[in-house]
Amino acid sequence: MGKVLSANLGYPRIGEKREWKKALEQFWTGNLSKDVFLNTVRKLRLSYLKKQKQIGVDLIPVGDFSLYDHVLDTAVLFGLIPKRFQTGEKEISLETYFSIARGNKNAEASEMTKWFNTNYHYIVPEISNDTLPYITHNRLLDLFIEAKEELGLITKPVILGPITLLKLSKGYDAAHFSTLLDELLPLYVRVLNELREAGAEWVQIDEPILVKEQTNEDLAAFSRAYQVIKDGVPGLKLLLQTYFEAVDDYQAAVRLPVDGIGLDFVYGKEANLSAIRTFGFPEDKVLAAGVIDGRNIWKTNLAATLDELQTLLSAVKYHEKLWVTPSSSLLHVPVTVSNESELDPLLLNALSFADEKLSEIVTLAKGLNESAAAVDGAIQKSISDLKALQQSAHRNNQEVEKELAQLSSELPARPSSYQLRQQIQADTFNLPPLPTTTIGSFPQTKEVRQARRHLRRGEWNEEKYEQFIKDETAKWIQIQEEIGIDVLVHGEFERNDMVEYFGEKLGGFAFTRFGWVQSYGSRCVKPPLIFGDVSWGAPMTVKMSAYAQSLTDKPVKGMLTGPVTIYNWSFVRNDISQADVFNQIALALKKEVHALEEADIRMIQVDEPALREGLPLKEAKKPVYLHDAVYAFRLATSFVNNDTQIHTHMCYSEFDEIIDTIDALDTDVISIEAARSHGEIISTFEDFKYKKGIGLGVYDIHSPRIPSTEEMKSYAERALKVLDPKVVWINPDCGLKTRRPEETIPALKHMVKAAHEVRNELSNRVSK
Repeated sequence: MGKVLSANLGYPRIGEKREWKKALEQFWTGNLSKDVFLNTVRKLRLSYLKKQKQIGVDLIPVGDFSLYDHVLDTAVLFGLIPKRFQTGEKEISLETYFSIARGNKNAEASEMTKWFNTNYHYIVPEISNDTLPYITHNRLLDLFIEAKEELGLITKPVILGPITLLKLSKGYDAAHFSTLLDELLPLYVRVLNELREAGAEWVQIDEPILVKEQTNEDLAAFSRAYQVIKDGVPGLKLLLQTYFEAVDDYQAAVRLPVDGIGLDFVYGKEANLSAIRTFGFPEDKVLAAGVIDGRNIWKTNLAATLDELQTLLSAVKYHEKLWVTPSSSLLHVPVTVSNESELDPLLLNALSFADEKLSEIVTLAKGLNESAAAVDGAIQKSISDLKALQQSAHRNNQEVEKELAQLSSELPARPSSYQLRQQIQADTFNLPPLPTTTIGSFPQTKEVRQARRHLRRGEWNEEKYEQFIKDETAKWIQIQEEIGIDVLVHGEFERNDMVEYFGEKLGGFAFTRFGWVQSYGSRCVKPPLIFGDVSWGAPMTVKMSAYAQSLTDKPVKGMLTGPVTIYNWSFVRNDISQADVFNQIALALKKEVHALEEADIRMIQVDEPALREGLPLKEAKKPVYLHDAVYAFRLATSFVNNDTQIHTHMCYSEFDEIIDTIDALDTDVISIEAARSHGEIISTFEDFKYKKGIGLGVYDIHSPRIPSTEEMKSYAERALKVLDPKVVWINPDCGLKTRRPEETIPALKHMVKAAHEVRNELSNRVSK
């Protein structure tokens, strides 16, 4: 009898203590030479492989490691370089690679957007109709040989598939898709043949786009593409990997000419299981069963999961035709629980990060290959650990349960229409046309980070820390006034992260020390754990907002993170519905909004940058999610007075399909990015006549370059072709915490100058 194999789909890049991030940033600032940098990341990469081997994983991936982003890696591999970054070099230099992602003094960075419905961001490949793909350098081959020679491992190379690569790209006409695919396929064949010749046995080709609705034309393209690849690479086994949802076109997918299919049995569990029960599974293929949650951090109930795997084993008939895998790459979870020494054991025992998930996978494979009795200790521990948390007081807060029970099914509503509110607020604030503001945060300098560290280590007391924060706030209020910004912010110097800060002050949250995950590039976030019922205890933001307002006659916005973003940027309990968690958070934020209003903060920004990213991938599931998101936002904000102006902010999302939802939030002002997408978002408003306030993000804060006044004016002028000047605001496209003061201040000066120039042009037009 053959053996069920344990397999990983992808491992976190960042290191247990963000060693990868630190090396990247030192290289970018010139504090690490190229050779030292490359050697550092090489050691990290090999250590990740070694660890997976020690855990006992049978099939370990390579190619999942990246210096920035795996989509960018694939685009660069095939020579899909934006024209503004082309230098004539065949092998793309590290400098060009990072310029595409981050921009440089001469060119804007490529667009960045969400990776499906996750909080990971990828660099959007840019392809024109006349692009001719070519192989720059077979990086996958290097990585495969490195693992083989250094560690004696025959790994499983991972590459983003051609259909997903093209579907996620921009710049070419839809009619040109087939031609581009025909040009790419021989290049994939060549890359894979070189891997086969080097000794690779399996290659994982990721096609997550397959879980989205496919047309007959799409399915035909899949069939054609994989027939070309299979015919061109005899002897190499191909695993077609999907994740994040179920495959709608199951029968078409399992007929594809590949040797294995990877399916998600966590987020696509019901539909994928139903398809297998109804249609069976091909005897000539391997089923890579994604039964361990690759996107959340809870321990798996090993007893229930082993039962599910027994069902799948019956469907595939032979042990060697089943692999146990995570539901997706483990890129989306922290590295290991082993460094968390400060958590309540009740919670700690219920957690499973990347390393622990791999151990669970190895345990389940052993249970299938030997018997459940062989892993009974691990099974019983998983059950008891999860049960202890479920029965704890953290998940049985009667006051929160009572508040939820009293909620009406009707959408909460503002006291008056937007038209009336707009007039009242215009009289209240007396702002100029095209008012300028920022999104909320200002640079978190080395001194700010050190102050937080001093407090955490007990080197400073609360009084000294608070005075430091007040001094920083006062400094930046003065800077904003000198620049000439119309609506100010306090800068958020007291906040480590826009979600973590609130989680630290709300009940039901917990925090890790090293639970970091990659968001984009070197930007890592440490999501809170929503493990219990969420509750509000005392004002969280009033003191600093009120202090900032006392320093100026200009309005200062109170700054909150919205309920859906707090949910989507946290690791969330999975024992109650998403709507219930949304509403628990919203009820807590409602009390904070009320406290700000009581303190005479008349502009309150409740940010929802993650609303779009949580949108389900299946059309049938979207309406419920969007309704629940709108309900929660309005639950938190709709009770305020007409002269309190509610703002929100969203970034790096495709808004077209949720513009009705954005309108339904009924905010007074929404700010969006316009620069990173090179103004493309503005086209959304050509079709949808948005009549509420809208702030245009006229420069990309994720790039160190300082855009010119003319560049920012161009975005504003384009927007004014489709938007009423009375509703338009001018702002950066996101918070400025990651930028340095010497980048931030000149850019804001250019932004204000651009607003003034466009404002004057509008005034001259009216006077004529």
